[in-house]
Amino acid sequence: MNPSEHIDQLIEKLGDWRGEMLASLRKTFLEADKEIVEEWKWMGSPVWERDGIIAVGNAHKEKVKLTFSHGASLPDPDKLFNNGFGGKVWRAIDVHEGDKVDKDALKKLIRAAVEFNQAKKLAKKATPRTRAKTAKGEAE
Repeated sequence: MNPSEHIDQLIEKLGDWRGEMLASLRKTFLEADKEIVEEWKWMGSPVWERDGIIAVGNAHKEKVKLTFSHGASLPDPDKLFNNGFGGKVWRAIDVHEGDKVDKDALKKLIRAAVEFNQAKKLAKKATPRTRAKTAKGEAE
């Protein structure tokens, strides 16, 4: 099974408001950026990636949790994050039954995460070249 099929199966298996919410959140991720890729990791977690992990989705007994890998570094003017403030890296959105998620605000947050991943990737690529140029300049 490919990752998207695993996610389909999880949503169907949940069969309650959590499955509906996970399906809605998934749709929002895929609409936010057409190059986002779905993965299936950590023994059963939907993961959305583009140039690195954006977020992990998990259905718990009383909530659906979206954990953004670098949430602490992302702007959140709409105050979607409601968990994980004690950490230095990740932030989460806990959605409980009956909660409404602002899809436009979530799309902005997803796009900010993609931009963060892309900037991080560019910085990694630039670092070895910068070191090589510095070493070359010092050797001459």
